[in-house]
Amino acid sequence: MFKPQLFIAQIKEDVVIGENVKIVQPVNIYGCTIGNNVSIGPFVEIQQNVVIGNTCKIQSHSFICELVTIGNDCFIGHGVMFTNDLFADGKPAGGDKTKWKKTIVGNNVSIGSNATILPVTICNDVVIGAGAVVTKDIIEPGIYAGNPATLLRK
Repeated sequence: MFKPQLFIAQIKEDVVIGENVKIVQPVNIYGCTIGNNVSIGPFVEIQQNVVIGNTCKIQSHSFICELVTIGNDCFIGHGVMFTNDLFADGKPAGGDKTKWKKTIVGNNVSIGSNATILPVTICNDVVIGAGAVVTKDIIEPGIYAGNPATLLRK
């Protein structure tokens, strides 16, 4: 009988955390920067090289992978998934971080529950509907939904 390696969900010491931050455990947060007045729900993972701006709310069960930058005054709904690997070679890049891509989310962006955000840039003042899949840059403020996400209205 084999014994598995067990890891404890944690907030590592290498996290830079601003003032008045609320974190509901369990979470797994490491190597990132979190601004002031941020609220993070349970079962969230925020990986290294992530930057989260001020006055953001990250709901439960969301995954924010490496190379994601989130602006100020943003809302990330329950179960939102960010990805940095486009499987460009038809398979996961694995540890080859040179193949990973950045995601930049502007200010005043709301992302609905269960949305998936591929490596893109999202401008300021955008609402992304629940369950949307963002596959391309969003360069115009407005409301987006669907798979792939498209502009519904300005």
